[in-house]
Amino acid sequence: MANKNKQQNEDPFKDLVDLNDLAGRLRQQNKKCQLIFAHNGTGKTRLSMAFKDLGKQDNSHDTLYFNAFTEDLFFWDNDLDNDTDRVLVLNDYSYFFDAIEKLEMETRIRPFVQKYVDFDFQITKEKHRKEADKEEIERWEVSFFLPENPDKNIKVSRGEEHIFIWCFFLAILQLSLDKEDGLPYEWVKYVYIDDPISSLDDNYAVSVAHNLATLFRSYNGPIQFIVSTHHGLFFNVLCNELQRAPRYLLSKNTFDKYYFIELEGDTASLYHVAMLKMLKDTMDNDEPLYPYHFNILRNIMEKTANFHGLAGFKKCIELEDAEFYERLIPVLNHGGYSVFEPKEMLPENKANFEMVLKKLLDTYPFHSDLLPNSFKESQL
Repeated sequence: MANKNKQQNEDPFKDLVDLNDLAGRLRQQNKKCQLIFAHNGTGKTRLSMAFKDLGKQDNSHDTLYFNAFTEDLFFWDNDLDNDTDRVLVLNDYSYFFDAIEKLEMETRIRPFVQKYVDFDFQITKEKHRKEADKEEIERWEVSFFLPENPDKNIKVSRGEEHIFIWCFFLAILQLSLDKEDGLPYEWVKYVYIDDPISSLDDNYAVSVAHNLATLFRSYNGPIQFIVSTHHGLFFNVLCNELQRAPRYLLSKNTFDKYYFIELEGDTASLYHVAMLKMLKDTMDNDEPLYPYHFNILRNIMEKTANFHGLAGFKKCIELEDAEFYERLIPVLNHGGYSVFEPKEMLPENKANFEMVLKKLLDTYPFHSDLLPNSFKESQL
């Protein structure tokens, strides 16, 4: 019985090798939905591609994904000669567009689009002549217009374009979830969504998160979902609406080292609280401190200063020895340390770190219930 409990409590992400290894273990979790928070530059998109590539065998695949590469399947033809017939062109060589000719995609996409924007659109297959070789080809184009003036073609903004592409994906996702015999996307076993709300404001972030969570909750089939994002509010809404979904933090601490942290508890979605908990645990357990711990501490101090309207993180706390604090600032600015080397802090800077962290927690006390009960780290 003891061995069985030990196996159940063992961290499934222990001793990870790299992002490919992490992608494989995420596949093994057999969870309906998994949520991942990570800042830009920490490997979110590379993780999504590694996950997708693990499902490719010969000409088959099992992952429907949305990320920056999905947006690259759409590009603008701005009609530079006449500046009137501006259209969004689809790269229909991708299996992403398998259903565009067989099904009425316009009618499937439009209900999603109407939730977010007020323009309308039309998808047509048009003949196009390449200037270089005079070859005439057929291609799928999307033209946009306002409902009150359907004859006038418009070019939508970058944010509106992103919303349209996201809605296109949602229509395909809905087809995948319906799993009707003979329809495209029967191959989908996993759905991986990476940062669907980039370049959108907070209002859209909340709306997209709510609608996505509603879609996930209404589905009872075998397809599994993974969502990764750098947007704190979007992540927080998903965590609140999908409370049974496991939550993780992917954090890049050095050039080739990562932490994959499982967040447990009702408020684990609060990234800054989770980071404070990690720093405090490291300090309380007298564990080694590295330059990236100072990086995390400064990041939290900057966010705290911004929230309170202070003039920079230097004003976040007050120390009796002002000169000492000024000497400490270069350390918080990374000083002579290389953030790409796991070089342990000197005892003096470790003591300074502990003093600043304690002062920060004393100045801005967090309710004890906000701190996650469990904080598991897996180093890549």
